[in-house]
Amino acid sequence: MATESNYYVPEESRLPVLTALAMGLMALGAGMWVNDAGPSVFLVGSVLMAVVLYIWFGTVIKENMAGMTSDQLKRSYVWGMSWFIFSEVMFFAVFFGALFYVRTLALPWLGGEGDKSDMINLVWPGFQPEWPLMTNPDQVVGGEKFVAPHQNMSFPGWDKLFSWLPLWNTIILLSSSWTVHVAHHAMKHNNRSKFNLWLGITVLLGIIFLYVQYLEYHHAYVDMGLTLESGIYGTTFFMLTGFHGFHVTLGTFMLLIQFLRGIKGHFSADDQFGFEASSWYWHFVDVVWLGLFIFVYVLG
Repeated sequence: MATESNYYVPEESRLPVLTALAMGLMALGAGMWVNDAGPSVFLVGSVLMAVVLYIWFGTVIKENMAGMTSDQLKRSYVWGMSWFIFSEVMFFAVFFGALFYVRTLALPWLGGEGDKSDMINLVWPGFQPEWPLMTNPDQVVGGEKFVAPHQNMSFPGWDKLFSWLPLWNTIILLSSSWTVHVAHHAMKHNNRSKFNLWLGITVLLGIIFLYVQYLEYHHAYVDMGLTLESGIYGTTFFMLTGFHGFHVTLGTFMLLIQFLRGIKGHFSADDQFGFEASSWYWHFVDVVWLGLFIFVYVLG
């Protein structure tokens, strides 16, 4: 409804409560899935989340197209997206921090550094603290629970540079960051055909990135023995790259929606926050990948 001061106040809605319920089901379902209880609860939460977001975002788009939003409400969208991206920064900071802790602190301790070296040598005699970890402590004493991979995903050497999938994915994602910037620049100048073209290319590059990552994961599991169960190296690798792949999937979907809106004639030079928010998220995903490429792949 609109007040006398022309400030739009959205009607009461159950959507935030349903969103919280969907997120709770997804979190619970993910935990159950990991513990071999099946993916059913997670899938129910995912479907509920998709339905809620479809209704919620559709409502916001209709309100904006009808001119019902004010400058103050639009500023709240900017702050909301900014805090969301900040929360994602903290999310990845935790996993990068875990990688740093394992490589810089825990691994040297297991190798005998520090004042507990005698005890470590007694438990795992002969363990070599090198990263990527190709021989787990469990294997040193004859265990089979955490079997290290045959190969790792580190830089394979200059002779194999052009067959190294992470390099191609880096080129693809950096290129997509440039194409989405071109699309943004086009919309700023009301060039809709150029906007649709370059945004469509960005969406296509996102899909290609995900396909290349699928090829990489298949190669890791089938040919290299690198899985989530191959010790701390496999765990940190798949947690970091897997969550990033999930974010690329989400970002590609967001940009696809903006592409379809652009075809329908949405957005203008001074009213395009839906696209801008998606492009901010995409640039964030690109920056995270650069960190992954350097610290997970290049530096091993």
